Amino acid sequence: MTFTDPSGDARGDGGYIYPQRPAVTERMLDLDTFTAERSEDGMTFTVTLGQAGNPYGAPSGYSAGVIDIFVRGSAGGERRLEGTGLTARSGGWRYHLHVTGFGSTLRAVYGNNLADARQLRDPVLTVSGRTLTIRTAVPAGTYAYWVTSSLYSPLSPDGVLRPTTTRSPLTLQAARENAPSPVDVLAEPGDTLAFTGGTLASVGQARDTYTGALAGLGFLGVAATIAGGVWRRRLQRHL
Repeated sequence: MTFTDPSGDARGDGGYIYPQRPAVTERMLDLDTFTAERSEDGMTFTVTLGQAGNPYGAPSGYSAGVIDIFVRGSAGGERRLEGTGLTARSGGWRYHLHVTGFGSTLRAVYGNNLADARQLRDPVLTVSGRTLTIRTAVPAGTYAYWVTSSLYSPLSPDGVLRPTTTRSPLTLQAARENAPSPVDVLAEPGDTLAFTGGTLASVGQARDTYTGALAGLGFLGVAATIAGGVWRRRLQRHL
């Protein structure tokens, strides 16, 4: 499945001011399309940006920004979209990919608490022009997604340059404190609640293998209970 994001909207609430050094343009952070594909080894995600950008000279060929992909299951999960300052408008994520040109991570939440998150095999990033392809260990399935694009910083622990009200040629400036860190989010045209209300709607339709497995176990449990009841009634008739 492929989702398209409006172009020319990589300025947060519309008023974010990019740093002057290094020279990073809005197009380098502008989400164009997001594609999710199943493969034998897991899900593969493709993110196309408005323009290629590698101001920090990453070997991967991409260092202008940071892509966060939160993968939603059909039930439960963590609502806080960690590291972004945003909250899921509904539902919660089970997998979180944090993608930079210098290394990427994948975390999974199997309960409803971020403290239960586990580290999975690191995603593999390949860059071709303005397209990022990310091969992951997320089990093949049908999911919904939250996708964000933030500015990269080598001085931040997680590689994200967060907005500030401080004026400087090195900062990402915003009009208010604690503004969301992404400059662009995957959203329907006209949906600005990520930057005005702090909530982001997912795209796609979730039906994950984790919940499906639980449902299957539940069905087997019910079937076993029914079969046991039938067996006991038959036994009682013969006594």
